[in-house]
Amino acid sequence: MLDIRRLVKAGGEQGLLGLAFPKDFRSSKTFYVNYTNRVGVGNTVIASFRTDRATDRTNNSTRKEILGIVQPYANHNGGQLAFGPDGFFYIGTGDGGSGGDPHGNGQKRDTLLGKLLRIQVGTGGVPYVIPKGNPFGNEIWAYGLRNPWRFSFDRANGDLYIADVGQNEVEEIDYLAAGTGKGANFGWNVMEGNRCFKMQKCDRSGMVAPVAEYFHGKGDCSVTGGYVYRGKIEQLKGIYFYGDYCSGRIWGLRQIGGKWVSQLLLETPYRISTFGEDEQGELYLADYGGGTIYRIGAP
Repeated sequence: MLDIRRLVKAGGEQGLLGLAFPKDFRSSKTFYVNYTNRVGVGNTVIASFRTDRATDRTNNSTRKEILGIVQPYANHNGGQLAFGPDGFFYIGTGDGGSGGDPHGNGQKRDTLLGKLLRIQVGTGGVPYVIPKGNPFGNEIWAYGLRNPWRFSFDRANGDLYIADVGQNEVEEIDYLAAGTGKGANFGWNVMEGNRCFKMQKCDRSGMVAPVAEYFHGKGDCSVTGGYVYRGKIEQLKGIYFYGDYCSGRIWGLRQIGGKWVSQLLLETPYRISTFGEDEQGELYLADYGGGTIYRIGAP
């Protein structure tokens, strides 16, 4: 469908990192990608492409750059793209890389790094428009993220789940109920999970705490966010699935009696790099180590 290898700098945390189809894809044949290019250390590019109606293949000449972000380092690029229930286009960006967010990008509101962005695309003659409801008058919807890998909207109710990769100790899941979260601050690099980062005490006022976290150890090292299951298997409905890249463990998270409960569901030998969701709400995961896609089913 698409081959842009000549445009992409790949390897490590770089490459083709995100893909999203708008609701009108069948008529517009336009879709969106997030990749690191071959400029500098590898800058972030959000671009649209259009497929051929007869062949479903994409000519690279249809590429239109929507948004570019200069990256100071090669890691922490984020990459997830998704259309929200409000119809706007959401982009997850990392803090720019290195370690510990040396430039403080997570807490800055004048840089697009370390953020959840919200823009409107497909508006005609301009690459995108900033929605009027954005809290800071720019592309930023929420901030205080280290490397959101990945985020998703619950297709049943519009709730937002963000898996944010930690620095040294803590992996976290952040949550925003549908219709909330405007200007939310998830805490990085003041906080790592529910802990102060590099300090015994810190000012956490106004920050949104994670609803779940787990600590490094037993092979865990990097969270991979998934989706809330909305497929046909009754016993799995309403569970948010997420995993760890290094250990291959898969957990399920849900609210029970107003309290968030996370449970280990499965030990796998896979390098879980991403989850996916089909039109019926069934879930999949990709094994980066073996190059195989697996469907999640009932035990």
